[in-house]
Amino acid sequence: MAITKKTRFSRRVPDHVTDEIVNVLGEEDHFFAFNDLFEAVYARLKERNAVSGGEEMLRLRAYEKLQNLVTRGMIEKENKEYKGLPKLSEAHSDFLAAQEA
Repeated sequence: MAITKKTRFSRRVPDHVTDEIVNVLGEEDHFFAFNDLFEAVYARLKERNAVSGGEEMLRLRAYEKLQNLVTRGMIEKENKEYKGLPKLSEAHSDFLAAQEA
């Protein structure tokens, strides 16, 4: 019986969308509606010239990342508003890079 080894290429690039969500929610200590949060994240990404794929695609990616962070217990969701919790900084790519080193 032949054993096949699955190989998978994984790009380890910083996730700019998650980083900006962490930055926005980490700096403010109040709840954000998704649209307000997205506008702040979008403005920061445009400032860094890290926007690609169009605004609607970015909105979908940001919502997916936000829900992932809610599921992981790093963001509190109350109705349709979001607030960062203390361990939110663990989702930042700088923290993850330090853990791998």
